[in-house]
Amino acid sequence: MSSMLQPSNDEPTKEERLKSYLRGKAEDGEMYFKSKFIADDVGLSPKEIGALMVKISDSATDLEVEKWSYTSATTWRVELAS
Repeated sequence: MSSMLQPSNDEPTKEERLKSYLRGKAEDGEMYFKSKFIADDVGLSPKEIGALMVKISDSATDLEVEKWSYTSATTWRVELAS
């Protein structure tokens, strides 16, 4: 019974889900986005995406992430690392 209470390791974390989405979108070249516009696509809130983007920008070796603009909401620029 206790094994049913443990989280499944098969399901990707929020960070993995967002990275996968970004990799897919960046395959065609750099992309620019605001968190609120991709929230439904990745199943996260804009606030969660913003927090994860800071983490991803520091840790992802396969993605180049840059804060692009601060007007009304942060715009992020993402491309695959060369």
